[in-house]
Amino acid sequence: MINKTNMNHVTLRQLHVFEAVARNLSFTRAADELHLTQPTVSIQIKQLTDIVGLPLLEQIGKRVFLTDLGQELLVLCRDTFEGLSQFEMLISDRKGMKTGKLRLTVVTTAKYFIPRLLGSFYKRYPGIEVSLNVTNREMILHRLENNEDDLYILGQPPQHIDVHADYFMENPLVVLAPYDHPLAREKNIPLSRLAEEPFLMREPGSGTRLALERFFNEQGLALKIRMELGSSEAIKPAVAGGLGIAVLSAHTLALERNSQEIAILDVSGFPIRRQWHAVYPAAKRLSVVGSVFLDFLKQESRSEANRYLVGIPGFLPVGEN
Repeated sequence: MINKTNMNHVTLRQLHVFEAVARNLSFTRAADELHLTQPTVSIQIKQLTDIVGLPLLEQIGKRVFLTDLGQELLVLCRDTFEGLSQFEMLISDRKGMKTGKLRLTVVTTAKYFIPRLLGSFYKRYPGIEVSLNVTNREMILHRLENNEDDLYILGQPPQHIDVHADYFMENPLVVLAPYDHPLAREKNIPLSRLAEEPFLMREPGSGTRLALERFFNEQGLALKIRMELGSSEAIKPAVAGGLGIAVLSAHTLALERNSQEIAILDVSGFPIRRQWHAVYPAAKRLSVVGSVFLDFLKQESRSEANRYLVGIPGFLPVGEN
């Protein structure tokens, strides 16, 4: 006699446990994340597998893999949890309360201004809990494709993923040099002169690097790359130490505006005008909390940009021509 699958017997707890295991591809990490013991996690997965009647996970050695059926269930879990979260926030919204959880993932450079905006956001909406993840562009695109968060903050929306992108703030790229560099007191430095200098660059795939390479290619100039570094925080002291010049987002200088170690060069064609975008999948219905935060970003970004970017050569405060 063939046993029929009855998904009515599946519990939300089992689905939560499965989603954590499937996302982490690890029973141990899932147990830590859920504050459960590993045997408890294993029991929940076994019970779920028994109900389904087919394997959802495969363990080869110490590695865990999803079966095709497991992949399908993971998608269903995410859709289910997102739907429930949307409904909870909708209830709160109908009651006049702004509560819920916002899952926000931002590219590393955004860490220089997002925490300040979140501070103001918390004061206005104390009932909203924010989960903030700071990572590189490659990981953001991976999370975006898997619809793991409510909103993503990055400079350049992806071309290969169908997304909705809202511009909310300027992100000018500026040229940095040691404070005592020979070009530090020059005005309107030709780009051809800048091309003679050795550059310190972010890693391949970085949005800042992509924009700089495209800008130089359009001018028919080549970059002299001396060194690649994995973060803006690593590049700034390298510039101050005289290892080369660099192009970074002006937002990375929030704490160094009065520094006697780094200068912003006045270069023809700079700053490179870029924008910050709030992005989410085109087919996704933005959550109530996500919509609230997006509206907040658009309202507050003008004063944020004017506060920290005024004084940069070539930058005009938002709202001025």
